[in-house]
Amino acid sequence: MSDSHNLTDRDRERLEERGISEAEAQRQLRLLRSPPRAFVLERPCTPGDGIRVLDEEELRTLADEFREAARAGRASKFVPASGAATRMFRTLTSLWTEDPFPDDETLAERRAEGDPAARDLHRLRKHLDRFPFLPALRDELARRGRAPEEVSPRELLSALLAPDGLDLGNRAKGLVPFHRYPDGEVRTAFEEHLLEGAGYVRDDGGISRFHFTVAPDQWEAFHRAAEVSGPALGAPEIRFRVAFSTQSPSTDTLAVTPEGAPFRDPDGNLLLRPGGHGALIGNLAETARDLVFLKNIDNVLPRERHDEVARWQQALGGLLVRTESRIHELLRRMEDPGDETALEEARRLVENTLGLEPPGEDLRDWLNDRLDRPLRVAGVVPVTGEPGGGPFWVRRPDGSVTPQIVEEAEIDTSSTDQAEIFEGSTHFNPVQIVGSLRDRRGRPYELDEFIDEDAVFVSEKSHGGRPLLALERPGLWNGAMAGWNTLFVEIPGRLFAPVKTVFDLLRSAHQPGSRP
Repeated sequence: MSDSHNLTDRDRERLEERGISEAEAQRQLRLLRSPPRAFVLERPCTPGDGIRVLDEEELRTLADEFREAARAGRASKFVPASGAATRMFRTLTSLWTEDPFPDDETLAERRAEGDPAARDLHRLRKHLDRFPFLPALRDELARRGRAPEEVSPRELLSALLAPDGLDLGNRAKGLVPFHRYPDGEVRTAFEEHLLEGAGYVRDDGGISRFHFTVAPDQWEAFHRAAEVSGPALGAPEIRFRVAFSTQSPSTDTLAVTPEGAPFRDPDGNLLLRPGGHGALIGNLAETARDLVFLKNIDNVLPRERHDEVARWQQALGGLLVRTESRIHELLRRMEDPGDETALEEARRLVENTLGLEPPGEDLRDWLNDRLDRPLRVAGVVPVTGEPGGGPFWVRRPDGSVTPQIVEEAEIDTSSTDQAEIFEGSTHFNPVQIVGSLRDRRGRPYELDEFIDEDAVFVSEKSHGGRPLLALERPGLWNGAMAGWNTLFVEIPGRLFAPVKTVFDLLRSAHQPGSRP
């Protein structure tokens, strides 16, 4: 049976409602049934071989160069913020929803046996005064006529997680309190990103521009949060320009059964799932901005660390601006057939700066194509055991070798050689990236032209208790940027402090006033 026989008229109507063409649906089904080749790693990027290490003078000079671009209004910050805080509170939520709720003796027994939920409840109660949401919790318990010191475990979890309480597990992660300061101020991750970002994207007029991608059901909550002004956050000299967008339904992806048939819900409808963060490449393109910083919503530090973060962000931006300026100059010069040195200078830049090997033939056309594309500078931190993809030299299907950010799921781990190369990585990607999105004439690049459409993720999931194979689009900083020119720079590991569980908020990095 051909692929086209798998879709019914009802399926086509559902796809059309989402803005998904039948050809795209068939392409996704083919990828799910026959996943594309894995990335082929040549070697890890290391200091001196794909990773640049800045000395103090370079750090200062590059930061100065970027400040000029920021003052001219060229910079903005893009933050994917559609994720809910569900994972942060997963173990606590699983315990709270138990029926009947275990008594104190049972909880103590389970904790002694190593039960994660019972252990986390004990840890929550023991360190409750250190969590940034304590003031809101006190207010919620006061509304119920209670105090934190006297409530039962079940009452505590209800105040934190119930829909008629703080409902923290269902909030957007960006709207969860992240930091509580000695003066009593509490900031969410969203608010902290605004203040942190203003340190490196603010222009001469005091305007700081941001773009957050959010879930549709959190749209209003984020808009209310964005009504803050500089003075409200203790920064009267800053004017925030905050834009929001949601992931387009047209980027949703299909799923298949383990047998390869399109997965359907009990009513017979095609199951369409969000396509992962790679779907946000369209949102990034729609910002139509010039120089854009990209950070995750859960990696943001307290205000006493903002100056150091800004210094490194400015240095990354300065390297971007310097490299972009040189590329634009060479592209202009190569248009002049009388400029005999431009071609050789462009070849040296590609080899020495971008680390790429030019071909032996059609050099001018190749250089024009290779240089006329988006450019990114990605900070990478030394490996410390944190999860995440890393910087590698990757052999592409056309035989070229380019620097890429690669996740373990993108390689053939059954290959001893590939697994050893991946394990040999010295750095990983904390998602601290700045990109140049416009060409030398100031026109926005069509970012979808630089996606490696085969660099998808196929994973085993379930829906309604039934197994399925799910498709995620090429990751935003992986396959979605595979065709970009890339520079890696080592940055300090202390700048990376992700919050994956609520207990990460107890790290010294997220306790204002603590030494990192």
